[in-house]
Amino acid sequence: MKIQIKNGRLIDPKNRTDAVLDLFIADGKILATGKVPAGFVAEKMIDASGLFVIPGMIDLAARLREPGYEYRATLESEMSAAVAGGITSLACPPDTDPALDEPGLVEMLKHRARALSQANVYPVGALTYGLKGQELTEMAELADAGCVAFSQADAPLTDTRVLMRAMQYAATFDFGVWLRPQDSFLARDGVAHDGEVATRLGLPAIPVCAETIALATMLQLARKTGVRLHVCRISSAESVAMIREAKKEGLALTCDVSMNHIHLSEMDIGFFDSNCHLMPPLRNQRDRDALRNGLLEGVIDAMCSNHSPVDEDAKQLPFAEAEAGATGLELLLPLLLKWAQQGKSTLLDAIAKVTVNPARILNIDAGHLSPGVAADICIFDPERYWKVEAAALKSQGKNTPFIGMELQGKVRYTLVNGQIVYQTT
Repeated sequence: MKIQIKNGRLIDPKNRTDAVLDLFIADGKILATGKVPAGFVAEKMIDASGLFVIPGMIDLAARLREPGYEYRATLESEMSAAVAGGITSLACPPDTDPALDEPGLVEMLKHRARALSQANVYPVGALTYGLKGQELTEMAELADAGCVAFSQADAPLTDTRVLMRAMQYAATFDFGVWLRPQDSFLARDGVAHDGEVATRLGLPAIPVCAETIALATMLQLARKTGVRLHVCRISSAESVAMIREAKKEGLALTCDVSMNHIHLSEMDIGFFDSNCHLMPPLRNQRDRDALRNGLLEGVIDAMCSNHSPVDEDAKQLPFAEAEAGATGLELLLPLLLKWAQQGKSTLLDAIAKVTVNPARILNIDAGHLSPGVAADICIFDPERYWKVEAAALKSQGKNTPFIGMELQGKVRYTLVNGQIVYQTT
């Protein structure tokens, strides 16, 4: 289908474009921007007057809960949530049941996702079989099946010899290794930041050093092996400082942060609000401010939703017993815009955190609006306010710390491969 998107403000960080321009789509790809190409006759016209037109967003951490956890969410529900949030590509962590440690499982997930014809799904393969931290998976076979990187998700890998071998193997084939830094012994049974709120509420705590000790180990092994390391969802000021220094050395290193940790702190737990039971835990306000500044400076490369839908029964428990996680796909855009406004980031730089930067980490040709690339596009109203209500969320997981809040920025259209997969008035 030939589509013309007219009168929209086109924001494309990779090409440093921020101007009111028309966009032309044909055969599922971007044909041109600006002037009408010779012989082009639109079959559909989208009037984007007053709207922003950006590359489809790319989320580096979205648990789709399939296979194995369909009672929490299904592929159908979460893909619908993704496109409603303007997300056209997402990376799926390997902590499914069974874990994504066999090529057949990866191929099945990709086939199911393709059949839905919505967002593009990029599986992250398991680093070790069953995520048990003992035996390395056949990474080359998993990569052939469609895995874009390898990870332990939130499962511990305590044997540093195994971790070093995994990094050596990955470095040989230039596979990315994605790790969330947390020392499982220091974090054992913890549910909140080791600070004022955990002390007052009597909650088992996770100290910052649980993150920084694990991060120091990862960085040392990355120096030794030369692996392409991506650090997932850092949560502390100390981690930001360590990554800043490691990048100055020239280490092949990237990192991301959850949108929740950009806007919330331990104080938001209030009186045992289980919606704020997240992993990593919400830290203090100094840590939150350091994360915000790290994202602004470019020390932190990307913002992700850390979408982890949880069923209602698992959240309606005492804080320490409730399952960690929150829905996030539909909130990524407005929370990005909120951070950009508060931190005085330019729109070009802010939108890069959810488009071209994640695409670079995934090593895919996406996240920009250059002629010839797949027409994955998000069109949103930057002035539209909306209230976060559980019943209105398309995700099967309804739990988020932002329930009841009014946010600014609402997706109007989402296109994937030149097809309109979501639209609203």
